[in-house]
Amino acid sequence: MEDDVQQQEAEAGEIKETKETTEKADKKIARAPKKKKAYRQVAVGRAYIKATYNNTMISFTDQAGNVLAWATAGLNGFKGPKKATPYAASIIVRNAANKVQPFGLKDVSVFVRGVGLGRDAAIRALNANGFNVLSIKDITPIPHNGCRKRKPRRV
Repeated sequence: MEDDVQQQEAEAGEIKETKETTEKADKKIARAPKKKKAYRQVAVGRAYIKATYNNTMISFTDQAGNVLAWATAGLNGFKGPKKATPYAASIIVRNAANKVQPFGLKDVSVFVRGVGLGRDAAIRALNANGFNVLSIKDITPIPHNGCRKRKPRRV
């Protein structure tokens, strides 16, 4: 009998512990809501577009070169050869424009690199998404004679 009484007390103690732990868990859940992130305002910035044969990438920066937002065709769900299409370029510009909206970016200088199909479409999409394009500069790297040839093989 004594064992039964001890067992009942132990069970009652366990129940008390579980009530206390659930009260603690409820207190943890009822936290204050997070504060909204304060974005610094950047009116003038840069848009870097990299259009390769396989992909299209865009990144928005401030005048110092600090990246504000970026997007790629793969990030937006395009796979395979569809990543380098003009349609994908317009979609990624729209996505990156939504990301950079809290910064208040209005005027952009565009720097284009690469020879992909999405380069012209990305510039047009910048204009369509409410950006004022100040300048367009092509920064595609061009080889100026390449590296030195191998010496001929002696047999």
